[in-house]
Amino acid sequence: MPAVNEAYLAQIKERLAAPLPGLEAQERMMGRVKRMPGEVPVTARPSAVLCLIFPVNNEPHVLFMKRREDNTPHSGQVSFPGGSYEQTDADYRATALREAQEEVGIMSADVEILGALTSLYIPVSNFNVYPYVGYAKQRPIYNLSHAEVSYVFEVPLRVLFDPAIKSVVSVSSPAVQGMQFKVNAYLPDGKTIIWGATAMILSELEEVLKQAGVTF
Repeated sequence: MPAVNEAYLAQIKERLAAPLPGLEAQERMMGRVKRMPGEVPVTARPSAVLCLIFPVNNEPHVLFMKRREDNTPHSGQVSFPGGSYEQTDADYRATALREAQEEVGIMSADVEILGALTSLYIPVSNFNVYPYVGYAKQRPIYNLSHAEVSYVFEVPLRVLFDPAIKSVVSVSSPAVQGMQFKVNAYLPDGKTIIWGATAMILSELEEVLKQAGVTF
């Protein structure tokens, strides 16, 4: 994959500003434990996440975090930094940046927001998630909120979008006790499972980057 430069970022920004692949791209990696309603409920809670791209040895990587085991609907799952919209947030973009700073210590001033992906409703937690793609010029220095985050890890885009790491796996969810579900997932190291909303967001990001002419 090419090193990150201004031309690379401009390609991504331009594609994110155009009509997005949306649900068609998300559903390629769909993995739900509750049925999707016909429309997003009016009671859905808005939230936002940050999909952060940054260079490590000039190769673009993406940041993930492992949520703490706490018996909430997304307990122990891999996710992007993010969380609920608060009334003090100027917009959902601000939510994504604030949550990334609170959860893993990424300073908002160090992130350039390249654009937004398609929002995604999560039935098990009643969140309507607004994903934002950001770029940091340098690898972040992390400061984890251990009340929410077990650890973070970084995956090269080259690895993340290798078809060989996509699989169908069995998972369980605290939201539906005592059941196993077959879901689409990314297994970047052969054992870490990225599934659910995070995998669906990644699937759209992959399509956006392909359409932008960014090679892996």
